[in-house]
Amino acid sequence: MTAYLFVLLVGLAAGIVSGVIGTGSSIMLLPVLVYSFGPIEAVPIMAIAAVLANLARILAWWQLIDWRAVGTYSITGIPAAALGATTLLALPAHFINTCLGAFFILMIPVRHWLKARHFQLRLWQLAVAGAIVGFLTGMVLSTGPLSVPAFTAYGLTKGAFISTEAASSLFLYVSKLLIFGTSDALPLHIVMKGLLVGSAIMAGTFVGKIVMLKLSENAFQHLLDVLLLCSGLALLCAAIN
Repeated sequence: MTAYLFVLLVGLAAGIVSGVIGTGSSIMLLPVLVYSFGPIEAVPIMAIAAVLANLARILAWWQLIDWRAVGTYSITGIPAAALGATTLLALPAHFINTCLGAFFILMIPVRHWLKARHFQLRLWQLAVAGAIVGFLTGMVLSTGPLSVPAFTAYGLTKGAFISTEAASSLFLYVSKLLIFGTSDALPLHIVMKGLLVGSAIMAGTFVGKIVMLKLSENAFQHLLDVLLLCSGLALLCAAIN
């Protein structure tokens, strides 16, 4: 019972964080889920919780969603996520963690360099990003920060960024869940745990919206940098260990 309470509290906190910056719930919850339920159950539980988390962000910022960006990103991301979920990971896990960790940290100065030059991704480039992030989402647990530079470079920020990224990620995670379902990786007790954790994240998301409404644009950009830095360092540490 204590383990469930701890998971729910972390889920609530993760929902608040992701409700403010648009992503990060998987990064916060993954170690807790692995510790509480084991690595085998953690993967499908987090996938179910991620669906609910993205649904909450969509509902919170519904009017600001850029549906053209969602469609373009998802049309390549959905099949790529399904392909990633059915592909055995050929590269060593520590190599992937090292590459993703270095990428997240590198994107901090690159984001500001591109922003200073008013660079924006075109719609077709967003489709390419969707395919890459979708494939990685299918293979590994936490790729949320990968979509940050893609959607911010497209010109989205704050509520528009959070809602559009959430709608796109929702389709990717549903595609991943369908693969899990056909592989008998979603027994009832896993589904119930995923719904429980996801409900805590949803509650935190709406609290996060209240915080977001009070944030300045500069504060939001700084929070994104903190997320990328923490994500990168966490992956590099995992690669070393």
